Parts: sequence; structure tokens; C-alpha cells
Amino acid sequence: MAQTATITINFRGGIVSPGYLLAVMQAATDARIEQVRFGLRQQLIMNVPQENLASFSKACRQKEISYQTGTNVTPNMVSSYPAAGIFSTEGWLREGVYKDVFGLFRYEPQLQVNICDSSQQLVPLFTGHINWVSSPFPHFWYLYIRLPGTQTPFCWRELIYTNDIAALSHQLEKLITRGITTEQALYAATQTVLTCNTKRAEHPLQPPAFSLPYYEGFNREGNTWWLGIYRRDELFPVSFLADLCRVCLQTGIGQLYTTPWKSIVIKGIESGHRPLWDGVLGKYRINVRHAANELNWRVEDEEGLRLKRLVIRHFDKEDVRTYGLCFAVQTRQRSSVSGSVVICKEARKNPDRLASLDRYSILYKKDFNPYTTEEILFRKNIPKDHVGTYLVSLCKLFYEQAVPDEAALFPTTGEPKETTPVCTTHQCMHCLTIYDEKTGDAAQQITAGTRFGELPATYACSVCEAGVEDFRECLEPLS
Repeated sequence: MAQTATITINFRGGIVSPGYLLAVMQAATDARIEQVRFGLRQQLIMNVPQENLASFSKACRQKEISYQTGTNVTPNMVSSYPAAGIFSTEGWLREGVYKDVFGLFRYEPQLQVNICDSSQQLVPLFTGHINWVSSPFPHFWYLYIRLPGTQTPFCWRELIYTNDIAALSHQLEKLITRGITTEQALYAATQTVLTCNTKRAEHPLQPPAFSLPYYEGFNREGNTWWLGIYRRDELFPVSFLADLCRVCLQTGIGQLYTTPWKSIVIKGIESGHRPLWDGVLGKYRINVRHAANELNWRVEDEEGLRLKRLVIRHFDKEDVRTYGLCFAVQTRQRSSVSGSVVICKEARKNPDRLASLDRYSILYKKDFNPYTTEEILFRKNIPKDHVGTYLVSLCKLFYEQAVPDEAALFPTTGEPKETTPVCTTHQCMHCLTIYDEKTGDAAQQITAGTRFGELPATYACSVCEAGVEDFRECLEPLS
């Protein structure tokens, strides 16, 4: 008998109130749970010791906490709500619209439903079975259906109005579970029972070029800050999350957000409250400035996490650039994970084979775009210890394809022209703040004319507090 029970708590759309999360953490504390984690579908997952399961269940009933036990659970509804206002600021899909959509679902979906803004990059668009993606027309949505056990979604022939999202999702779920799986059959069957407000899809969905935003640390947004917290081992101390909720309640923050990258986001932090947040991070020694190549991974389980750690160590050793890519590790045969590069564990021909003899395949999406469906095999039958080496080669291939040839970068136009003297500036890769050697940084007592290489090691971005290692050189003509 298992010594622990796996408990899943769904937060619809990745939203949870600090009061509710605090109640969950108090129940976890009483059950002697020290750490919890978040899942790829923005849910909360914890392992409860069997001897404490009865008391945990009682505490949840008293606090009206809904949870599920085991691995075959109702999937959480994923949304890009956490990106609203910080990674998607244009367009008609605002926070109020998300809540309207959530309110339309008066049933618990048994298939995976995603509600996403097409203009943001934080939340992958097609990881669900029923994927709703905003169109350029206010309150009309693209619908992409990915049948369970398959990798390739197909697009519904019409745009659907907001008020019909839940009803059509429910009907599609019934049809798919009955075995109706072709696009034509699904469309015909829904027409007989539903009348939806639709619009002809004049243009196909055009997702933006993929570029995962840096979703960690303190970042300014208007007059307030938002904070992203990621854990290298994907485990969050229960006592830390409880204190986090208390700070939210103390400072009037009404919502926290979970992301598909197994992290959490807090928005609307007032500048005057920064010391409280710095204090709770310092109390638990929470690091909030990990390298970007550690954040762009989606892994399913502990086995995938171990492979990620092995590859990250290799990336660090080789000083590999991975900006513009996201990696996924698929360890389960019929699962679906999203990434521009996918590392797949190959099926064992001999189930008794030692885990150390497992082999992996590396695939990448056409043009390295995670939203495309065409996958290209790069290598197969790779031992675990060699995965990192092949990924380095694949990263080089990505940049060779992405960078223009030398003639395009440095075109010649006849006679050489007199060059203009340049002065080096450096730009923060996270918030795009410029450090200009001509002007220095008076707010940090850096005098004008101070070269970037002469900055003290403690120098940090004046906006988002990133270190000097997170600045990249750029050039501008001297005046």
C-alpha cells in the first residue's frame, strides 16, 4: 500500500484567493505536509501521508476545500489570466472577460479546456483537448480541438462567440467521449443540438513568434510591481506559501496566480510594501533570479525533472544560449507536452530493463515554433548522459537558422563610408532598461562616463533589480 496519497486541488484558470490558499496550507500543515508543488495545468499537488489522510479530509470539509485523490482526476481549466496586464496589455481579452467565461462553465469538464489570449506567450495555446484562443474580433474565439491521445489539433471552421464557449465545450466533450472524433462528424453533430453565434474565420490564427517572457523576480508594471516565484526542485514550502498569503491579505492583494511553468505570480504589489515581500523571501531564502535557460522547461514528473537537471548542468558547463527556445520532456507514452524541442523517452522493449539503459529521442518543431504541429526527428536512441550534448548541437542549428547570413547583416553599398564613433550602452534583458555610459546612473552614484566594465559587482538594474550579468551590449552613435 502506498505510504502517501496524491491530492490535487484545481484552481480554475490558475486563480486562487490568498484566503483560500491559506486555508489549504493550514490543512496541509495539520497533516504534517512540508512541501507542495504546482502542476502543468496550474493545479496544486501534494502528497499526504496515509495516516494523516482522514484528518486532512476532515479539515478540508470544514474549510470547504474541494480536492481529488489519485492520478485519474478531473483536469484543471487552464487560462492565460496570469499573463493579463503584465504579458498581454493590448486587445479585448481583459481580466473581466476571463471571469465571465469561467462563470459560464456550470459543469466540471472531464476533458482539458484552455482559455488563452493569442497575443501572450506565457501560457502555451494548444495543450488542452478543447482550446479556445482569442481572435482579432472582440468576443469571438478560435476553437482548436486536440483529441485525447493525439498530438495534432484541428481548427473549427467558425469563430465562436464568448457566451457559447461553455455550451459548445460541454457538447463536444459528450461527443468525443462517445467516440465521435472526426472534424466533420463533430461539426455535424453539434449543429443538430446547438445554435451558436458564429463568425466566419476569414483568416487563420497567427500566433506571435514564440518568445517566452522572463516570468520570475520583481518586475515593475506601471505604478506597481509583480513578483514571479519559481523553485528549481518545483517544491514550495507550505510555511512559505502560508506567509505569502498572509502578506497578500495584509496588503490588500485579492488574487494569486499559478502558471503552467509550475510557478506562481503575484500582481499589484505597491512600492511601499516591497520590504514585506523582501522579508518573506529572505526568511525562506527564496531565490528569484534563476538563469533563463532553467525557466524554459516543461516536465511531467520527477523523472523528467532529473533529466532536466542533467541537461541544465551540461548547458551551464558549455555556456549554452537557449533564448527563443522552450524544452519539454515527455516521459509518458500517451501524454502531450508543449515545446519547440521535445525530449521523448522511448518505449522499453523489455519492461525489466534497467532505468539506466533508457533511451530518448529528440524532436523539434518546424521552424522551432512550439505552436506548429509538424515535428522533425533530430536524433533517436540516445542514452540519458548524451542528451545534453545533442541538445547543444540542436541549439546551434536553431541559431544558424535564425540569424541572417553575413551579407544580410553587413550589406556593402559601394565605396566605404566614414564610420561614426560609437559609445557602448547595455540593456537589461528583462525590462529593457538602458545603462548609458555617457550619462551613468546618478540614482546609484554611478558618475557619467563610467564604463560598463567598471561597474561594481553589486550594481543592479534600477527598474527590475537584475544583476549586471543580465545586461546585453548594444551600440548607439556618439552625438
